[in-house]
Amino acid sequence: MTSERTILPLVPLRDIVVFPFMVIPLFVGRDKSVLALEKAMADQKNIFLATQRNANHNDPGPADIFETGTLANILQILKLTDGTMKVLVEGVQRGRIISFQDNPNYHEVEIVRIEENIQVVPDVKALMRSIENLFEQYVKLNQKIPLEAISAIANIAEPHRFADTIASYMVFQTSEKQELLDTYSPVDRLNKLISSLKSEMEILKIEKRVHGRVRKQMERSQKEFYLNEQMKAIQKELGKRDEFKSDIDELTQKIKKAKMPKDVQEKAMKEVRRLEIMQPMSAEATVVRNYIDWLVDIPWQKGKNSDKINIKEAQKILDGDHYGLEKVKERIVEHLAVMKLVKKIKGPILCLVGPPGVGKTSLGKSVARATGREFVRVSLGGVRDEAEIRGHRKTYIGSLPGKIIQSMKKAGTTNPVFLLDEVDKMSMDFRGDPSSALLEVLDPEQNVSFNDHYLEIDYDLSQVLFICTANVLHAIPQPLQDRMEIIRIPGYTEQEKLAIAQNFLIPKKLKEHGLTKKQLTISELSLTKLIQEYTREAGVRSLEREIGSLCRKTAMKVVEEGKKTVIDVKPQTLSKLLGVPKYPGDRERDKAEIGVATGLAWTEFGGEMLNIEVSVTPGKGLVISTGKLGDVMKESVQAAMSYVRKRSDQLGLKSNFHMGVDIHVHIPEGAIPKDGPSAGITIAVALISALTGNVPRSDICMTGEITLTGKVLPIGGLKEKALAAHRMKIENVIIPKDNEKDLPDIPEIIRKKLNFISVETMDDVLEHSFEKKLKVKPQRAGKKSATKKKAAKPKSRSRKTPARKSPTTAHLN
Repeated sequence: MTSERTILPLVPLRDIVVFPFMVIPLFVGRDKSVLALEKAMADQKNIFLATQRNANHNDPGPADIFETGTLANILQILKLTDGTMKVLVEGVQRGRIISFQDNPNYHEVEIVRIEENIQVVPDVKALMRSIENLFEQYVKLNQKIPLEAISAIANIAEPHRFADTIASYMVFQTSEKQELLDTYSPVDRLNKLISSLKSEMEILKIEKRVHGRVRKQMERSQKEFYLNEQMKAIQKELGKRDEFKSDIDELTQKIKKAKMPKDVQEKAMKEVRRLEIMQPMSAEATVVRNYIDWLVDIPWQKGKNSDKINIKEAQKILDGDHYGLEKVKERIVEHLAVMKLVKKIKGPILCLVGPPGVGKTSLGKSVARATGREFVRVSLGGVRDEAEIRGHRKTYIGSLPGKIIQSMKKAGTTNPVFLLDEVDKMSMDFRGDPSSALLEVLDPEQNVSFNDHYLEIDYDLSQVLFICTANVLHAIPQPLQDRMEIIRIPGYTEQEKLAIAQNFLIPKKLKEHGLTKKQLTISELSLTKLIQEYTREAGVRSLEREIGSLCRKTAMKVVEEGKKTVIDVKPQTLSKLLGVPKYPGDRERDKAEIGVATGLAWTEFGGEMLNIEVSVTPGKGLVISTGKLGDVMKESVQAAMSYVRKRSDQLGLKSNFHMGVDIHVHIPEGAIPKDGPSAGITIAVALISALTGNVPRSDICMTGEITLTGKVLPIGGLKEKALAAHRMKIENVIIPKDNEKDLPDIPEIIRKKLNFISVETMDDVLEHSFEKKLKVKPQRAGKKSATKKKAAKPKSRSRKTPARKSPTTAHLN
């Protein structure tokens, strides 16, 4: 035994002991262990493996790890999609931990290698032969150990390697294996091994005898059960054969009335003939009977007659159920008009994409009413099994058709309105990808012959009007998007929310809570204050909850004081009923600050505003970005910094200004992921403000991607961002000139209240972004753009950061 010392990364193991000469795959997921593996791969692929004393500790310390472990080589490493690493290691040599190194990132230990060298004397050779015989018997008794283990030890002559190889195959407790690893003497190890083998052999023999007795008892019980069931079947066959024949005749009549396609009817009759020759109570007969029932119950005939369509009545229904959503309504009415002319048309696939609470799901019911069709809904949130869509093979126990066929049976017609809700919330695992199964369903060219695994026949879905809903588009696979017509639904304006509350939400909530219009009245000013100071969302769900809260408080008063109780909600009484406003609108605004600029972001809940802060401190030229930023946004920081350095002379900065300072770019609310390129000009303005000491305007917000030459590129989500600026009462919005084409999508009432400033270059941005006009020398090839309106004079306004509902990626696209 020598005392050669080495410093190596350490990976603590749970419930497993690795011996020398042992090759084993390990799954590593803890951060420190992953870093230790990466360090080992960067060096000489050597790692030290030691077992934890308690497997439940997620962050073990030096006292929680056994001193004796195994020095191992990393043979192969694979990074899995969930962040864990699969690593194949080979034990090389025993080692003992001398000390733990001071390393906060991963465990690093100083070990002493334990060298083993022993002469094979006759006593040791006899001991090894005895162990080999016992191990052979042990393997034959224990089915958990492969037979290859016997041949693996046959040609090993070294005692220490012989003992470690057998110990690695043994099904011991972790503590017993660790005890063998702690035994440094190969002879002592062999003696402990032979003792453990004899003990395990006795236990296995007892288990085998007990298992034999239990098996005989089970065979006797199964035989009795089988004979009893056979007797019952014979008795029922003798007494109820005529009843079974009448069931067959009834099934035959149902098949004829179902008016199935010829090939389907032939298959159904073939199954009926199979059922006739089976025992009525057999398991297979039950499977066949259920299969025939499904074939009969699925609608095969033509659906509801939708030829007599009244376009004006359909438009009236859509307008009565939902306020706004003009594009969706227009698309539905167009489809009805074409259907009225052509008489037969393949069902379109519409995908409504928008933030929560804007009425995507409820729109499906309105479409069904407007088209005179049945309505069925399937929620795809959390679905991760392909069989949920296509069904299981009927040979499996308890198998059923997929959700598509089940819903068609529920609809009872071949042309329902079929709502696939939350299509972006599907996921995939080892059971398959349900989004791939939907490709056939949502392809108008393929769904005429949709094949369910349970039915094993083609079913026509071409007459179905499919409507999908989603919060975000990027979560839907591109092949699936290609088969759908995307209709974006933005958030509502305050005026739209007010109309929805007056015409839809208040009557609905009054009815739900058993109140009349006289018992609870909410003035328009009160509703406006409720929208502005108690809710901040793209949809109307929070608004509906707050109105429901007012109804509950009124209901309690009515129960206590009598039905003649009247509550008139005024703006000044809202705080008594609902508490302190969550988003007070009349509070004093903060002053504008150096190094702080306001940008616009898009999220799945609608548009939001982001403050971008820049701090300049003495340092070594580092550029730090914080706030849980994505890769694209970090690149925007670098691009903005490069632009500022390039224009340092024109901005009045020294050419090497960045060498003696550290620049920190931060976006608050760091728990929320943020990504996208559209914060580029905002970051550049904040950087220039912090470096030059100029104060950005507090009544202006901006969005646009920046290039290294100072050009401003177009962005997406302008409508949602404009609504956010309006909601936050910031009137001036800087946008890229190429986005002027998107302005008509913004409601006219919002366009009139906002001053959109179109820009082409950063010079244009800087001209409108500061309280005092920034002195910038123009670029030689620069060209200023025409603005939509003249920039408003600086006002004593500042930004107001919106509250977040839940962590979601803010896309500055």
